[in-house]
Amino acid sequence: MELRTLRYFVAVAEELHFGRAATRLHISQPPLSRAIQRLESELGAALFDRSSAGVALTTAGALLLDEARDLLGRADRIRERVAAAAGAALLTVGILGDSTDPGALRLAAAHRRLHPHVEVRIRETDLTDPTCGLRAGSVDIALTRAPFDETGLAVRELRADPVGALLRADDPLARRESLKTADLTGRHWFRFPAGTDPLWQSYWNGGEPREGPVVRAVQECRQAVLWNGTVGMTLLDHEPPPGLTVVPLTDMPPSRVVLAWNQGDPHPVLRSFVRLAVAAYR
Repeated sequence: MELRTLRYFVAVAEELHFGRAATRLHISQPPLSRAIQRLESELGAALFDRSSAGVALTTAGALLLDEARDLLGRADRIRERVAAAAGAALLTVGILGDSTDPGALRLAAAHRRLHPHVEVRIRETDLTDPTCGLRAGSVDIALTRAPFDETGLAVRELRADPVGALLRADDPLARRESLKTADLTGRHWFRFPAGTDPLWQSYWNGGEPREGPVVRAVQECRQAVLWNGTVGMTLLDHEPPPGLTVVPLTDMPPSRVVLAWNQGDPHPVLRSFVRLAVAAYR
């Protein structure tokens, strides 16, 4: 059994939905389904009951879930201990959105000064996974934005940024000094794909179910507004491209910049990274 396949299995077992698991893992659903089928064939046991009502773990699947979590945890610890014994250290950081944020730039400089021998690998992700691959095991820590499901994670807030409505510059509402989300009722909003974290989706939809184009990246959001007159939310201090404008939304809580990592992670470089980030984002 490959560790990657076990990570795939754990994602499906925790989500109990192949589509959501594929979104969480940042892969398409067909290869995920094939990987699970190969695993079941290799083990000679069905791991999931699949029916029109949904997906459920079999007895064998529940047993494998416990064993897989334990094995993946031990594999991660082995990797860290071997790297430490070899005199090397590696930290994989997931970043959502703008890696040129002044706070991120200060953090990079401070970390490089304090840990010059630590290799930092950056994994920039799109807007569909606010944990930046943390749950899939592809990063050690995520520099991202809340809210999202924090189950099993440690989360530290670094900063809060006000948000506004992203509109075409010729939109009648673009002339307003401020707006409330009720002012955008009935308009098409850009949305994230099915399976995206519900808390994350709800925040960026202004707390209401919306209709409109599905997007995955900041540029796709902007293009949806520019070409279709769609509306949505963005950070107030992000300079919009020509043809677009941002109007403050007075009834929306700010977007919180946070660090997230797996609870109980003993990685000493990770703990130092958190301390440096708190100082860098003040």
